[in-house]
Amino acid sequence: MTVEELATAMEKDIDYIYEALMNTSIDIDSLEADSHLDEVWIKEVIKKAGMKLKWSKLKQDKVRENKDAVRRPQADPASLIPRSPVVTIMGHVDHGKTTLLDKLRKTQVAAMEAGGITQHIGAFLVSLPSGEKITFLDTPGHAAFSAMRARGAQVTDIVILVVAADDGVMKQTVESIQHAKDAQVPIVLAINKCDKADADPEKVKKELLAYDVVCEDYGGDVQAVHVSALTGDNLMALAEATVTLAEMLELKADPTGPVEGTVIESFTDKGRGPVTTAIIQRGTLRKGSILVAGKSWAKVRLMFDENGKTINEACPSMPVGIIGWRDLPSAGDEILEVESESRAREVVEWRKYEQEEEKNKEDLKMIEEKRKEHQEAHRKAREKYGTLHWKQRSFIKYQEKKEQKILRPKEKLERDSNILPVIIKGDVDGSVEAILGIMDTYDASHECELELVHFGVGDISENDVNLAETFHGVIYGFNVNASNVIQQSAAKKGVKIKLHKIIYRLVEDLQEELSSKLPCIMEEHTLGEASILATFSITEGKKKVPVAGCRVQKGQLEKQKKFKLIRNGHVIWKGSLTSLKHHKDNVSVIKTGMDCGLSLDEDKIEFQVGDEIICYEEKEVLAKTSWDPGF
Repeated sequence: MTVEELATAMEKDIDYIYEALMNTSIDIDSLEADSHLDEVWIKEVIKKAGMKLKWSKLKQDKVRENKDAVRRPQADPASLIPRSPVVTIMGHVDHGKTTLLDKLRKTQVAAMEAGGITQHIGAFLVSLPSGEKITFLDTPGHAAFSAMRARGAQVTDIVILVVAADDGVMKQTVESIQHAKDAQVPIVLAINKCDKADADPEKVKKELLAYDVVCEDYGGDVQAVHVSALTGDNLMALAEATVTLAEMLELKADPTGPVEGTVIESFTDKGRGPVTTAIIQRGTLRKGSILVAGKSWAKVRLMFDENGKTINEACPSMPVGIIGWRDLPSAGDEILEVESESRAREVVEWRKYEQEEEKNKEDLKMIEEKRKEHQEAHRKAREKYGTLHWKQRSFIKYQEKKEQKILRPKEKLERDSNILPVIIKGDVDGSVEAILGIMDTYDASHECELELVHFGVGDISENDVNLAETFHGVIYGFNVNASNVIQQSAAKKGVKIKLHKIIYRLVEDLQEELSSKLPCIMEEHTLGEASILATFSITEGKKKVPVAGCRVQKGQLEKQKKFKLIRNGHVIWKGSLTSLKHHKDNVSVIKTGMDCGLSLDEDKIEFQVGDEIICYEEKEVLAKTSWDPGF
């Protein structure tokens, strides 16, 4: 081993090795960092350090066999049967997507949704009078959920783009078009709110041309249907346009063999444990099937449709609720059927192992980068000590160590006040992911650090409160509850629990919480302005005092307040007045239009005609965080 390698292995610096080899027969001065040490000296150093020497053979890493479950190869065209289309409705907030879906399934979703904004991806079947069926994915139409929405588009065959005729193309309309293009999915345009007086469907069609969405009227291939979700006008025409497009796409699926599908949403139900909403894409799902999704598996105990009715089997394109999961899979995970429980366990173990390996690789990369930084710093330090003898170096290091102060309690408090630790709890996986997605956009760490201590799915627990107490953090709950016992416990421990049902309210609350951590800003409020018309000086005792003759142009000058002198737009002095006179009398206030004479608390300042005197007061204002989450 070289001196440097030994130092690295012992996690000491090179000088430590030199010191350990003092008073031995080895010539220290001839040793360099890359000199090889004999076994005797290596043992000597290790003994002096109080460490143990362990011999070991270099062993070969055993490569584990890939046990993952994968999709089956393409099915034989002969075994395919037609299936109903899976349609996602997308568009801007408030353009009427949910109302449209309500009319389609004749139930009230919006009435149950807090604030009328859809919070989760739901999925349901609509049967048309003609006997055709369409599966609708009800995606949340909100900026915060664009991550979930991107997934919603991956399962989809057709996107219905809802644009309000009175509002036109908005930010999220453009996002929706982008998602549809990324997933290479055809679009049907639904121009909503056509019953309004200021509706202008033609304007919408023209605006969409800029985004390569060309309607049939303009020679393109996008069908445009004028609808009104409120009155139910033309909704059948929209459904028929969708069915026509689906017929052209010739959608088919293989109803035989092991099941393949996608998790649309997952949540924990109090009585039934982990539940997922899924869309089956291949095979027929039956009770008792063994499924794997992400890093969890299930034996299907129960299946139900969107109305909560138990069903016995689910064919391709059907949305289905599945109960029987061991853990909660994530929204967007692929569902695959396997032959037995032992195989399912094997797949999940392999996936966990693979993730662990991936994480180790990442960690190694980080460690390597840190090591390089460390080496660089060490090299620079070596250069600093340069040609000094190692004994002198040790002495300098000792002195440097003595100079490093320990943080005093007050300084530590100041450092901690600039961190906001948060704990996030949501009702379903997708919501938590969306909130974390928003927190990822946080870019104001220089003002206050936002620290995510813990996140999870489900109601707020005692464990969350204890964590929050330890880290002095805030708990945010989205669509979850905190029992009275928990709330009392939190109040006792001084922990804030904030529950929200609408995502923007939660983000606004988070912004306020961050702002409250920032130091107050001093704002100047101008009380009066005066311009200098003449300058003269008076003699007080033995010294001359410069005096400015002014006229107040705006507001009033108050002697007790602060003043500044401005010349050519630059502030050249700030301070207070020593005297303020009107004619011969000392006064405390001079109002607009009146003349006065004043002198400053600094003699060195020379007044000039045309300078401005401004009277102002300072007020403390609460600072606001500069973070803008984008909606």
